[in-house]
Amino acid sequence: MLGRTPGNIVAIRPMKDGVIADFEITEAMLRHFIQKVHHRKLIAPRVVVAVPSGITEVEKRAVKDSAIHAGAREVYLIEQPMASAIGVGLPVHEPAGNMIVDIGGGTCEIAIISLAGIVFCRSLRVGGDEMDNTIIAHMKRAYNLMIGERTAEEVKIRIGSAFPLEQELTMDVKGRDLGSGLPKTLTIRSEEIREALQEPLSSILESIRITLERCPPELASDLVDRGMVMAGGGSLIRGIDRLVAGETGLPVHLADDPMSAVAEGTGRVLQEIEFLKRVATNAKY
Repeated sequence: MLGRTPGNIVAIRPMKDGVIADFEITEAMLRHFIQKVHHRKLIAPRVVVAVPSGITEVEKRAVKDSAIHAGAREVYLIEQPMASAIGVGLPVHEPAGNMIVDIGGGTCEIAIISLAGIVFCRSLRVGGDEMDNTIIAHMKRAYNLMIGERTAEEVKIRIGSAFPLEQELTMDVKGRDLGSGLPKTLTIRSEEIREALQEPLSSILESIRITLERCPPELASDLVDRGMVMAGGGSLIRGIDRLVAGETGLPVHLADDPMSAVAEGTGRVLQEIEFLKRVATNAKY
């Protein structure tokens, strides 16, 4: 619905860059979700929320307040890289190094995990949304063509890549010519989109390097064999695993279901309350 609503309807994204953008709408959304899955009116549910590792205490409090006002009995917060690692099946409870790179819509979470705790992590507000904005800026700069967020996301999914493809792709893109103000269609190539995505991809690679540099030697030796796992929608960009492997020299594995990794991990810890208390960012609210 984004970009397609009439004047009397506003399409809102309650969450942006991994944090709450609109408190009231987020609360209403959570209440709707809770009502859909929780039918016991006398007992309020226990809720676990995955949050970016880099958010502030104020932002954590806002998430907690939204969940409580939406009808939760208890609210636990778990950091997204931990939830993602659990969701993809990494043995986070073992005394060995596990590395997860989760590229979501608003943030990229990179963490090294051992003994059910995060040894070191980096959180940067670069993800799928930033890639979309980069594509929008490229189309405006190169062709004087304005496209919307949905179109930019479609371009990213259909022809976006992080590594040269065996057979490059093309796509027709429709938008508004900023010179004439009229609708216009252009054919673009995957090479130019790959070039446009270099800036956000470089930020992600730099954060991966910093994380590896800060990794304790004993855990670093584990990563030589185990490598890292990539999850999140951003990991579906063609060739991003080859790009990261080439830059780091480590094995890179893509999660079987990268889009659902955080949700899967959050759901698993909700079923094991003692494990949840170990991996939650702090005590329950």
